[in-house]
Amino acid sequence: MRVVVVGAGAVGASIARELLSHGHEVVIFDEKPEVIGRSDLRGAQWIIGDACELSTLREGGLEDTDVVVAATGDDKANLVVSLLARSEFGVPRTVGRVNNPKNEWLFDDAWGVDVAVSTPRLMTALVEEAVEVGDVVRLLTLQTGGASLSAYTVPHEHPVIATMVSQVPWPPDVSLVAILRDGVPITPSGDDVLEGADQLFFVSSAEGEAQLRAMFTTADRRPHEDPAPQG
Repeated sequence: MRVVVVGAGAVGASIARELLSHGHEVVIFDEKPEVIGRSDLRGAQWIIGDACELSTLREGGLEDTDVVVAATGDDKANLVVSLLARSEFGVPRTVGRVNNPKNEWLFDDAWGVDVAVSTPRLMTALVEEAVEVGDVVRLLTLQTGGASLSAYTVPHEHPVIATMVSQVPWPPDVSLVAILRDGVPITPSGDDVLEGADQLFFVSSAEGEAQLRAMFTTADRRPHEDPAPQG
């Protein structure tokens, strides 16, 4: 797969390094020539220049690129790069880094962004997931189709524990895609039984996510044990 990464800062360089280790062809854009020497990204092709300029993007061969990752520290630049990649070069998939969560609403299909990744929001979500057990936490917004990736950590003594996945009344627009148990990822099947402290990962629509949150909130309020008989 041919991937263009725009921005060779800490985030962009980390993404490029991971892609290179997986054997992908990586082209990196940055305005500063000095980043080449300090990045230690062997095997990458470098383009030095302003990626918001069509001439610079043409130099990187975007018409033959599978994915563009706009990973600069400037939200405006990331939006422009995503839009140009989609509208001028027909790149099939774009990923845009959101630096300021207040700008997240701009990173949608209108600006050519397929997936918006908000680093501050993601870090906040991961922190919340660690401390807010029992709450549905959105990790990632997938602009294509309006879907999102959410996580839920099952509290101990929750009513859903010891229930098979196929027996849980999941909302219609929700798909359970993974279970993380004791650090081990599990591809869920209908026969898997949910346990306390399981981390559940869902892909859902916005409405489905709201229904999922309501479902878990309602379930958590149910009594965990039947009242003792009075005699």
